[in-house]
Formats: sequence, structure tokens, C-alpha cells
Amino acid sequence: MKALNRIIEAARMSPMRIVLSEAEDPRVLTAAVRASREGIARIVLAGNPDAIRAAAAREGLALEDIALVDPAESEWRAPFVDELVALRGSKGMTRERAESEVLNPLVFAALMVRRGYADGSVAGAVHTTADVVRTAIQLIGIEPSFKLVSSFFLMMLCEPFHRYKGGLVFSDCALVVDPDAQQLAEIAMAAADSARSLLMEEPRVAMLSFSTSGSAHHAHVDKVIEATQRVKALRPGLAIDGDVQLDAAIVAEIAERKIEHSQVGGHANVLVFPNLDAGNIGYKLAERIGGAKAIGPLLQGLNYPANDLSRGCSAEDVFHVIAVTAVQAQAAHERQAHRSTEPHAA
Repeated sequence: MKALNRIIEAARMSPMRIVLSEAEDPRVLTAAVRASREGIARIVLAGNPDAIRAAAAREGLALEDIALVDPAESEWRAPFVDELVALRGSKGMTRERAESEVLNPLVFAALMVRRGYADGSVAGAVHTTADVVRTAIQLIGIEPSFKLVSSFFLMMLCEPFHRYKGGLVFSDCALVVDPDAQQLAEIAMAAADSARSLLMEEPRVAMLSFSTSGSAHHAHVDKVIEATQRVKALRPGLAIDGDVQLDAAIVAEIAERKIEHSQVGGHANVLVFPNLDAGNIGYKLAERIGGAKAIGPLLQGLNYPANDLSRGCSAEDVFHVIAVTAVQAQAAHERQAHRSTEPHAA
């Protein structure tokens, strides 16, 4: 089964509540109806119900089994104002401003996720990436084991002409511009978690560089080596190679020649780029020249998933991100359940 189909099937096994805050957009509505009809998520649309229904009617879409939540009329409005003041009061959030902010469907949707009324959110067809990411970080929050939020792309290579078949995680390709060694290690661990939940495989991480096993000497290489050492110390069971060039990361014969005692063996399914220049160029080369299907940018490191869309996205793109968000939400609930059963520290 193709990697993307596995994600869709996994979402269908335990449909999560996914809230969409740009519900008047035809692409979002089309994807929402499809996701609900195919049973991959329980869809909630946040916004003005009359405007949403009118937009759906123009597209010939029936909103059966889809919940509509009006921020202006919701019973959650007052407690959400309290929550926003409590969260952001030290940053200058007044009650008057909070009363206005919660009427914004993007903010309302994030607060729904925070308070457990939704399991994940998707936006970005209309809003900028900066708005989506800032709202997610401020209101949904960062997962306790991480210090930063990063991004990744799911790169799907499933066509007959692809020599490499399956899915790959590329990170970070959209958010953290020039990570230091500690941040790069966090990105690698978050990307490994993303691969485990979405590719449904054990992660095999390649910390990419223009050097393999110290073949070049430079501060940029030193950063990658230090990040790799940090990951190995924190997650000793994780298969990881670094510093490593791309060919040695994904071609077994080259890895055998270049890397002594390789843990990945040229079979990486997680590619961690040293900076945003490399990551952004890398995913676009794979997409435009290599014919890979790119899903993302997706966010990792949050308490619960909130994913960004490209403003040039198609309805199919939105559908796929809904499926990914649902599977991320399943993993987030598993983490929370595991954390609640851990013995309290003395």
C-alpha cells in the first residue's frame, strides 16, 4: 500500500475531530466534505454559519455530518476570552482585545484544540504561515519534551518511475532558518517521531551535510556532528547517521563504502537538513525534478497538531493535510495517555 494510502486508512481507523477555520474557501469546503464522507475525520467548521452554508451552496456541497461553530454565538466564547487573557495577559492582552480576538475563527479554532473541543486544526489556505504558526505556538503550545516548533514535508515517491519507493520525511524545510546544534537535534528527534507516526516505520535518520564521516572540516559540519551526538545521547535506540552526504544517506552501496559502522545503511527515511536554505531547495528539487508528491509544510513539536497550508493549495492538498493532522492527533493522544500513567517524580 502506498504511504499516503496508509495515512488515510490510519485516520479512518479512529477519526479525530479536526477544526477548519477558513470554511468559506471553496477548497477547504470541498476537502471538508470529502474527509467527512470518507470517514477520515469528524469535521468542525469554525466561522459564520450563514456565510459557510452560502459558500457550500455555491459549490453544490452538502454539509451533512459536519458541525458548524459560530465564535460569536458559541457557549465557549466567554471562557475562551478568560483563557486568552490568562495566556497572553503578560504580553499585553487586555480583556477588550481578547473579546475581539476570539471572534477570529483562526484563534477560536486554536482555543478549541487547547481546551480539548477539537483534536487538531488546519489553516493556511487564506491566512499566512506566520499567522498560523504564531497562533498555534501561543495558544496550543509546545510539547513539553521540545523547546521549539519546526516543520517537515512528507515526500511521497510512489510512481513507477521512482527508483526509491515509499515516503520520506524532510525537515526542516519551512520554518527554522539557521538552527544551532541543539535546535538541529530537536528537529531530528521531532522528525523521527513524525516518521514513526505517519510513515508507520521505525525512523532511520540522516543528518545531512556536504561531508560524510568527517570528510570535510568546517563549522557547518561541526554543527551537524554535534547535533548527531546530542540525539544519540538522548535517544540511544534511534538509528541515525551524521554527518552524511545525501547519496550515502539513501544509497546502500555508497553508505557501505563511505560510512564505517553505519546505523542507517543507506536506507534513511528521515532527511534532516542543516539549514532552511538546504531544506527548502531540497524538497523543491525532489518535487519539481524528481516528481515526488510534497505534503506540507506540516508542524511538529506542538502539544496537539495545527497544520499550515500553502495559500496556493488545492482541495486535494487540504484533504491530505486533514488526514495527516488526524493521524498526528492520534499520536498526540497516545503521548498524553502515556504521560498520565507515568509515576510522578519524587
